[in-house]
Amino acid sequence: MAPLTEKVAIVTGASRGIGRAIALKLAGNGAFVVVNYVGNTAKAQEVVAEITQQKGQAIAVQGDISQIGDIKRLFDQTIEHFGKVDILVNNAGIAFYQPITQVTDQEFDKILAINVKGTYFACQQAAQQMAEGGRIINFSSSTTAMMLPTYSAYVATKGAVEQITRVLAKELGTKRITINAVSPGPTDTELFREGKTEEQINRLAQMAALGRLGDVEEIASVVAFLASDEARWITGQNIRVNGGIA
Repeated sequence: MAPLTEKVAIVTGASRGIGRAIALKLAGNGAFVVVNYVGNTAKAQEVVAEITQQKGQAIAVQGDISQIGDIKRLFDQTIEHFGKVDILVNNAGIAFYQPITQVTDQEFDKILAINVKGTYFACQQAAQQMAEGGRIINFSSSTTAMMLPTYSAYVATKGAVEQITRVLAKELGTKRITINAVSPGPTDTELFREGKTEEQINRLAQMAALGRLGDVEEIASVVAFLASDEARWITGQNIRVNGGIA
């Protein structure tokens, strides 16, 4: 029997990149998957189709995780279709890289709304509706431990996610719900490449001890482990999946 057989997983931002890889990995391990997306219906349906072709079960649910009403609807539709929620992966996020002197309040509000508010209130819904013994996996970034110019707004949001994760581990422990953060290093995705030159990308890749960018499958495998029963004694942790970046 697959390790996640008949578990129900919500993956936010699952139409592409790391989120897509996570949705496919969890489905491959037996989970029923809810593919959340904000705008690209076609890409989300491609993920659902790939899962169903492999004899899995999945649905796509549109929702902007910066909107509390959309988060509630995401959980409601999941429970309506599958009857429960066992796993929440808060993968959806945005990034931009600018000197502090150039960051506008609108940009700052937007990145906070998606990366922090979205994660926080998805965790709130999980606390209210998730089955006992559930799993929450939040996404931070290895950049919180680095001093990269132009990353200040981004790492502010990810630092907040790490602290939310630590505190909620205590709050949710009474329901045997574990909550952990995964912090990728430079990973070869559209989001990572956005706004960077090839020179910048190569420099970041060489900062890893293993001398390359990470692959989405390598991130998805860690998420699948944290979602499994094998990780039942791990909670409140931040796992840096980064090839030894420094």
